[in-house]
Amino acid sequence: MKFEKRRASTKQEIPTASMPDIVFMLLLFFMVTTTLREVDVLVDFKLPEAKAIEKIENKRLVSYIWVGKDERIQINDSIVKLNEIQNIMYNKREVLPNIIVSLRIDKALNMGLLTDIQQELRKAYCLRINYSSNIKI
Repeated sequence: MKFEKRRASTKQEIPTASMPDIVFMLLLFFMVTTTLREVDVLVDFKLPEAKAIEKIENKRLVSYIWVGKDERIQINDSIVKLNEIQNIMYNKREVLPNIIVSLRIDKALNMGLLTDIQQELRKAYCLRINYSSNIKI
């Protein structure tokens, strides 16, 4: 009589029953922690340098206006004309009364255009204005 060794018939597979739960948790984690870029900047600008700057804590209150080297003005994702700024910013101010307007303006821009933009913002009652700059080291 011959004796044969019998092995256990258990399979050595990785259990995959909880895999959908793990995938869902990872997907949810990345959706919550990822920040998406809201606006594509269409104008070419170079910020002026400053010796001291102050960081704005609440970014939800900030609305950006970009003005490029070629004097094109951008609000949100569109290029606008100077006379359209008042209506756009007034509508934003109605939705968000404590809005801060951050001007990201090319350092070589004509000061006359900057003054005109400031006047349009004043007409829209957007009186909290921030001037963006790079810090000079």
